[in-house]
Amino acid sequence: MPDLTSSSNERPLLIYLHGFLSSPQSFKCQLLKDWLRDNHPEIIFYAPLVSPYPGEAATALGGMLDEFLNTHRGPIGLVGSSMGGFWCTWLAEQHRLPAVLVNPAVRPARFMPKYVGQDLQPYSGESQIYRLQVKDVDTMRALEGSIPDELQGRYWLLAQRGDETLDCAEAEAFYAGQRQTVEDGGDHSFQGFARYSAALVDFLFPNNNI
Repeated sequence: MPDLTSSSNERPLLIYLHGFLSSPQSFKCQLLKDWLRDNHPEIIFYAPLVSPYPGEAATALGGMLDEFLNTHRGPIGLVGSSMGGFWCTWLAEQHRLPAVLVNPAVRPARFMPKYVGQDLQPYSGESQIYRLQVKDVDTMRALEGSIPDELQGRYWLLAQRGDETLDCAEAEAFYAGQRQTVEDGGDHSFQGFARYSAALVDFLFPNNNI
């Protein structure tokens, strides 16, 4: 957790959530962290390690955000990629927060059964091994069902139709009525993500003159 001392308690806080079996060491996460350090050092950046187990992730992320909302007086914005986009939506709906979603997973429970019972290792090469069970799929379905049809958060969808992992059209439909930037080509990593760094900050923190 970042050190939210009295000197930083009113600064903007940007929380980045990575994708399934990814980590805070992912390319987009580190790119954004470095860009903020060089261009907006006043923004506090925090990227937690998100468990692939949906129950564990929901408990940890919910507790994390509750703590921030209770102790941090500055604005809070969310950025999530792939599965991290789902988690950002889940959190944003509870607290009406702004979130930027990069090729987000909309119905992740649909893809989880193929991973059940397999040894799963993070793409970052960590030695940790995960093994999903059927109950994890059920938990994810319940979490999906907790997101209302009428979205309460404020979202910007960044998606590329060349995404080889997730259906871009599904995300476009789910976030209909929200700000959307949908590009032809590209891939699941979202090519050229750095182009949107400045606009991303403006979207999350529009009234802070940063």
